[in-house]
Amino acid sequence: MGISQGMADAGREQVGSMVLGAWDAFLEQAETVDLTRRSRLDGWRAQEICVHLGCWDDHTAMADLIASARADGTGTPPDVDAVNARVTAAHRDASREEVLAALRRNREATARYLAEEPVELDTAPTVSVVGRIPLLSVVLGQAYELAVHGLDLVSCGAAPPPPAVLQSGLAALVDVTGALAASLDITGGVTLATPDGGWAFAADPHGWTVHRVAAGEHEGPAVEAPADLLLEAASGRINPVPAVARRRLKVHEVGGLLKLAPIVQAVPGIPGGPILQLAAKTVGGAGGMLGRLFGRG
Repeated sequence: MGISQGMADAGREQVGSMVLGAWDAFLEQAETVDLTRRSRLDGWRAQEICVHLGCWDDHTAMADLIASARADGTGTPPDVDAVNARVTAAHRDASREEVLAALRRNREATARYLAEEPVELDTAPTVSVVGRIPLLSVVLGQAYELAVHGLDLVSCGAAPPPPAVLQSGLAALVDVTGALAASLDITGGVTLATPDGGWAFAADPHGWTVHRVAAGEHEGPAVEAPADLLLEAASGRINPVPAVARRRLKVHEVGGLLKLAPIVQAVPGIPGGPILQLAAKTVGGAGGMLGRLFGRG
């Protein structure tokens, strides 16, 4: 029996529809906003949000990922903050048409990969910002980034991302976390549960699986909240502690989440890190205050 590799095992058709759907929704948002509007991200306008998601002559993320996968995941993970700073500085004065064209180029690069590259590359490791994981999982990771930045564009006047895009973002988050857990020989899992259903992974040293969870269902360790709130907490856009205090975000079986805490040490910038750190604070928090807030799940 082969090693399970999460959403890469689901195949291109499913992952492709999720990712390209997220691209289409983000493009629709970008086409409606004033790119000079300040966003909730410090120092970033809608312009910078869109610029760093684009494909430029000096920033070809998809091509770089494919090249790394062809070379069996050789290379070093990029410094995402340094890359973002370089790209946004280089194109901060790009015209609206140029920015939208760069976004479309990146969508097209993704679509071209899905349509033309050999399927064997899907499960080949590539070097991403969170380490070596299957290329198709990294491609799905775009859905997480597009969902989170789609929520950022709301602060610039855009309509919210569609529910399906938020679910795709959660699937990507769960998949990457499962990949990292397996790479660290962690046996465990978590469900990200929302009123519209959610996603869960189970990992062990031999691999990880990802599956959809029906609305109102979760077993074992879980974080439960509306999809947008889960993404906001996972990306560090909000501090999850007040959301827990108001019971808008609920954590179930904190001990199971703590098994995943080594991921944060290994990959400090991991998407979802704030939620895993929250679990650690819950157990070690002053006087067990957060433990009382969580209850027993």
